[in-house]
Amino acid sequence: MGGAVLALILISGPTATGKTELGICLAQKLDSVIINGDSRQVYQELDIGTAKPTPSQRAQVPHYLTNWVAPTELITVAQYQSAAQRLIDQFQGQGKIPLLVGGSGLYLQAVVQGLRIPPVAPQPKLRQQLSTYSQLERYHFLQQIDPPSARKIHPHDAVRTLRALEVYYVMGRSLSQLQGQNIPNYPVLYLYLDSDQLTLRISQRTQKMIDQGLVAETQLLQAKYGADLPLLKTLGYQEISDYLRGNCTLIQAQEAIIQHTRQLAKRQRTWFRGQSGLVSINSDRPDLITYSWDKVQAFLTAIRY
Repeated sequence: MGGAVLALILISGPTATGKTELGICLAQKLDSVIINGDSRQVYQELDIGTAKPTPSQRAQVPHYLTNWVAPTELITVAQYQSAAQRLIDQFQGQGKIPLLVGGSGLYLQAVVQGLRIPPVAPQPKLRQQLSTYSQLERYHFLQQIDPPSARKIHPHDAVRTLRALEVYYVMGRSLSQLQGQNIPNYPVLYLYLDSDQLTLRISQRTQKMIDQGLVAETQLLQAKYGADLPLLKTLGYQEISDYLRGNCTLIQAQEAIIQHTRQLAKRQRTWFRGQSGLVSINSDRPDLITYSWDKVQAFLTAIRY
């Protein structure tokens, strides 16, 4: 494809739009690598509930920042940003064009827009105090002190809610006030996947998760790390945990996952559509791979000349 260029390809969009599959196909064509851009897929052992690429998928193309840390560790956006940028620099130095694939807007934004992240270390004592409140109460606190950050965080996302509160109590200013930008000096192709059949896709994927063993995965995580593991309070695991506590039937838990995933997708759509420079692609189109590859080739031609 000609001489090497410094560039990055981002594949983003709402959950269940086929980002993983498209990323693998394009990475194979580019003889490149995939850097995970999903905030939960960085954690080991959270496989089914996060729709993590399967071992066979990861064997097709090298994946990085997937299965990165143990579920008991807290990865901040700043840590992710630093690790992702090191990998981008490394592979660009090897003449590759890495692909950043995921739907976690803040993680992606931290890389492609160079967000300046507040250097706040985890605060165990503060976290212990905040753990006496429910996730709903913590999220309400966040809505009061930092509305912009609250709008970017799902109400059930205990990990990011705690982090935003942590930054506020340590720094005395909200996360949104402290964040600035330091734009990377290489061009980025922003591919945005969406689907007219997203509701159906979400229902089908949720059923697939149940069939693949989401209940057993949740039980295993509870047995190994305790039911209070913050990641078990995130989408998918929270609803199955409610079922395991006898608070609902499995069908009701599944319906709740679908409902909450649809709400997440709506928030993701709103966030991504507020970004500039996106190349929107309907993931339902039959020529998805060819069409997307044409966009990649046009991008590479444009930045070379």
